[in-house]
Amino acid sequence: MKKSIKFLLAAALISFIFVSCKKSADAPAPVPEQDNAKKVLSYILNMGFPAHMIVENTNEYIVEEDIIFPKNMKVPVGFDSKVKPEQFYTGSLVGATNVTNIRLMVDTSMTVMLPEINSAINQWNTVSGCTIHWSIVTSGAYDVLITNFNLGNGVCGQGTFPSGGVAGNLIRINRNFIAANSFAQRARTICHEMGHNVSFRHTNWQAIGEPTATPVPGVPGTDASSIMNGGQCGSGATVLSTNDKAAAAALYH
Repeated sequence: MKKSIKFLLAAALISFIFVSCKKSADAPAPVPEQDNAKKVLSYILNMGFPAHMIVENTNEYIVEEDIIFPKNMKVPVGFDSKVKPEQFYTGSLVGATNVTNIRLMVDTSMTVMLPEINSAINQWNTVSGCTIHWSIVTSGAYDVLITNFNLGNGVCGQGTFPSGGVAGNLIRINRNFIAANSFAQRARTICHEMGHNVSFRHTNWQAIGEPTATPVPGVPGTDASSIMNGGQCGSGATVLSTNDKAAAAALYH
């Protein structure tokens, strides 16, 4: 009797193990995470940036020295390695609602530059006929973080382009490198990077050997007085030009 019980218990245990293993084997395997970095790289290439101009870091790609593409960014629908849609400024604009209140969080490393930050904000906020409006927040939710970052010699700042209808979420300022620049030039650096956050490419893209950029309809594509000219750290225009303002009003009216 005891042997029979032992046999039945052993048989039941073997059956349980078999069923458990079978269920485990039949269970669907976890779906691997999509490699968003590859999508971002394809997006950059489809925008016209050649591979040799793309610098890869751990969490991002950098192009034109001062434009950041985070590897976890939301890629606009329709951009992949097989589909190249109609080319435009960056591939994405800030949504109509979001652009009216772009919340800027000033990192503690940048509070010393609050006067320059406010000067840059004032320039964008006072463009006639344009809905772009920036505001500084000190706590809670924000859209863009501005922080100090050592970018080495030669690069004053970096900014991200919009994605998913929201402004590019980061501005890096090489504070120590631009410290010797005039107040107007330091504010200019911030204003320039804020322009990238709302979709502007470099106005002088052709002169400095960057990929083709489509000008804003009705606004000339070149402008020596544009604050969005690249490669002019410490020497460029310090205020939004007439064409800069016209382009901002055309995109965000």
